[in-house]
Amino acid sequence: MKLYKTKSGLIIEENKLLWVLDNEDWDQFVNDDHLRAKMEEITRNRNPLYDKTRPEEPDLLAPVQSQEIWASGVTYSNSKLARQAESKEAGGGAFYANIYVADRPELFFKASPFRTSGPGGTVRIRADSTWDVPEPELTLMITSSGKIVGYTIGNDMSSRSIEGENPLYLPQAKTYDGSASVGPCIWVTDSAPKGSTTILLQILRSGKLVFEGTTTLDQMKRKPEELASWLYRECSFPNGCLLMTGTGIIPPPEFTLQSGDEIRITIEPIGTLINRVE
Repeated sequence: MKLYKTKSGLIIEENKLLWVLDNEDWDQFVNDDHLRAKMEEITRNRNPLYDKTRPEEPDLLAPVQSQEIWASGVTYSNSKLARQAESKEAGGGAFYANIYVADRPELFFKASPFRTSGPGGTVRIRADSTWDVPEPELTLMITSSGKIVGYTIGNDMSSRSIEGENPLYLPQAKTYDGSASVGPCIWVTDSAPKGSTTILLQILRSGKLVFEGTTTLDQMKRKPEELASWLYRECSFPNGCLLMTGTGIIPPPEFTLQSGDEIRITIEPIGTLINRVE
């Protein structure tokens, strides 16, 4: 089942049918350990809209309201190698190798809702950065109790030039206005995505494909439940939170985003998150 946040309210999609929830508050609705069961009850007891198609991009909002967005680092081997290479001259290469094998994962605050874009929105590259990439990530919807109730797509915009200059600059490389995007919906399920699930990143420039990369979830070293458990050890989230789980797709060093680029991230069955670089 899919849950959309739109300008007209919340929408449930199941088997190509839609149910519109006009008066539901996002924070209260999603922060439910039994979210799927609640949505199933709604679809059983209310009539769907047979004459409507799924929400279109202009009507969609980021599936977040009061939730903080956090992120995980170095959860894929490709990410470890890229971080080691970019920070080698700064003496930080060993840090990333150690994080990859350590018991404690790298977790960091990514974005507040007002710094986050939704489907069709714009993301930004820092004016003081020279090397910028998107990072496509499976993103967890976690309730205040720490239960994973759904999944969405996250774009963890990153300044590799700033992070590579010194690992202690990570907050500046990761957190700034327009540094995150999530959507297009929450895929609400009681079952974790299969390891064979593919993440596809495509970057278009002037309508032409300039980068494409794929990875699968089974390349991720840490399990989603492990990451969520560490995040909730000493942090509380009254309305739940979103947690990006890291990236396994790293554009080459000679590639950097430019204003006007279109970023497309696809994870089925969630869908495709499309953003444009400001």
